[in-house]
Amino acid sequence: MDYIFMTDASCDLTAAQVNEIGVEVLPMEFEMEGKSYLHYPDSRMMSLDEFYSKLKKGITSKTTQININGFVTAFEKYLKAGIDIIYTGISSGLSGSYNTSLIAVQELQEKYPDRKILVIDSRCDSAGLGFLVYLAGQKYKAGCSIDELAEFIEVTRDKVCHWFVVEDLDQLKRGGRISAVTATFGKALQIKPLIGVDKVGHLYNAAKVRGKSNVIPALVKHLEAEGEDIKNSLVFVAHADNKDGAEELKKKIKGMCKEVQICDIGPVIGTHVGSGMLAILYLGKRTDK
Repeated sequence: MDYIFMTDASCDLTAAQVNEIGVEVLPMEFEMEGKSYLHYPDSRMMSLDEFYSKLKKGITSKTTQININGFVTAFEKYLKAGIDIIYTGISSGLSGSYNTSLIAVQELQEKYPDRKILVIDSRCDSAGLGFLVYLAGQKYKAGCSIDELAEFIEVTRDKVCHWFVVEDLDQLKRGGRISAVTATFGKALQIKPLIGVDKVGHLYNAAKVRGKSNVIPALVKHLEAEGEDIKNSLVFVAHADNKDGAEELKKKIKGMCKEVQICDIGPVIGTHVGSGMLAILYLGKRTDK
C-alpha cells in the first residue's frame, strides 16, 4: 500500500478491530490525579476498569487534544518514507484537533511537496467515528486508492447515525454540560439525556429517557426509524463501563441486522460522559437538531 490510513484514539475501536483493518490510531492524552496518560486502543497505560473505577470515586479526568507537534511527528515518519497519508479524526464540531491537523499539514506540505496528505473532517464522534473508520477500513484493506477512500469517507460520514444515552449525570455536571440542579432532579426522576450528533458533528440533546428500562427501547426505536438497509448492514453498540447493557442491546437487535459489534468507550470520551453510557451507531438518515 502506497499510503497510510490514520485516525485518533477518540474513535473507541477495540485493538482487534484496529488490527483487522490496519488503521493507525494516534494516541490521545488524559490526566488523572496529576499524572498524564496516553490512551491507545489496547489501553496499555491504564485499563478501562481502572479508569471508570476512579471516575466512580469522584476522581476527575481531563483530556487534551493532539497538538501540532504530535501531528507533525506522526505524519512525518511516513512522508520521509515516501508514503502518502489520509487522516480523519474527531469531529471539528467537538474538538480543535481537526484545525490543528490542518496547520501541521500546511507545514509538512511545504517540506514534502510531492507527497499527498489528505485530512477529512469526520463530523463524527467516539464510536461514531470508529464506525466510520471501520467501514472505511474495509475499503482500505481491500486495496482502494487514497482518492477512492477519501470519497468514501466524505460520502459516508453524513450517513452515520449516533445515539447515546448518558447514565452519569454527575459527570455531565462536572464537565459543565448540565447544571447541578438539572443533575439533582434528573437523578431523582431517573431521567437520562438522549444525545444525538447533528449533520456538522455537534452534540445535541434530542430527548429525555425516563427510567433504565426505557433506554434500550429508545435506542432501538431510532435504529428502526432511521436505519438504511439494516437487515444487510453492520451495527455498532458502544458502552462506557456498561457491558451488561451492551450485551442486552446486542441481543435485542441481533435479528434485525447482518452483524453487531461491541466497542468500549475509552477515557477520551468517558471523561465527559461517565460510567454507564450506552450507544448505537448505524448507517441511515442522520437526524438534525
